[in-house]
Amino acid sequence: MRVAAFTSLGGPDGVTIQQWDDPDPGPKEAVVDVEACSINRHDLWILEGESSMVGEDVLPFVTGLDLAGRVRSVGDGVAGVEPGDRVVLCPNETCGECTYCREGPETLCEEFGLYHGGLAERALVDADRLLKLPEALSSSVAAAIPTAYMTAWRMLRRAEVQPGDLVFVPGATGGVGVAAIQLAGVLNAETIATSRSAEKLERVGDVGADHLIQSDAPESLADDVRKIGRPDAVINHLGGPFTRAGLDAIDRGGRMVICGRTAGPVSEFNVGRLFLEHQRIIGSTMGTQGDLRRLVDLAAEGAYEPVVGGTYDLEGTADAFADMQTRDAFGKLVVEP
Repeated sequence: MRVAAFTSLGGPDGVTIQQWDDPDPGPKEAVVDVEACSINRHDLWILEGESSMVGEDVLPFVTGLDLAGRVRSVGDGVAGVEPGDRVVLCPNETCGECTYCREGPETLCEEFGLYHGGLAERALVDADRLLKLPEALSSSVAAAIPTAYMTAWRMLRRAEVQPGDLVFVPGATGGVGVAAIQLAGVLNAETIATSRSAEKLERVGDVGADHLIQSDAPESLADDVRKIGRPDAVINHLGGPFTRAGLDAIDRGGRMVICGRTAGPVSEFNVGRLFLEHQRIIGSTMGTQGDLRRLVDLAAEGAYEPVVGGTYDLEGTADAFADMQTRDAFGKLVVEP
């Protein structure tokens, strides 16, 4: 089978198409013919050599968390899926035995990790992480859901977003940002989206943002946001200086949920305002398999339409990462092996 392997770390030039042996499923495993695999900032960090999870010692390395396709074969002890089923993978990896795995949420498992291997013609996966796809969803649309939409959905729920709430999403034109805008709409909340790009801002308006601010300057964002209103919640996938911007903008008792560090790993903010105004900062990573099931069902029902910003064949995987790196993309980028 063909794979898009990372053969060096540093950037898109490190992606090489290689021939690998086809995988065989072991007990409770399945092999999936991959029809689509979306890429994430997580994958790009690995490729750029910025991830502590993957180093030069494990190259060549095949990433790709969010895959959809058709079951090719299954190993012993597999129940729930069979060859021929159309499926999407929940990329969570957990121990399956701890309190959090038994009672939830599984994202708190001390051994929590993520699947890698979707940027290939075939993928070997844990069969119990596969969800059957409704006919209403194509593989490319389904592959856009897991990481971005699971993350955004869990953040909105942890921020306790209710109908009528005002939700601020800085940098709302990437995968998680677009997902947060759309899913806040599913919850009947009002949204404020920001971007430095007028074109992308128009597109995020088209997918449901109620208020648009063209800016990427964190020092002035709070003032711009407060001209619209005092948000009840901030969905922050940027980190860095945008944490202070969000806290300066939100209302008394407001909640900020953070899932990323694209704008920087360190944030400085006014501690006095944090406790005097009873604000909360909440960390969040991914979502649960139950969240993914709910999101697949909502998409199939037409409650929202996952945004695919571009599709590439396997040979175009390096181009997909280059487009992500230059921030030219809007929505999810999907490789179709």
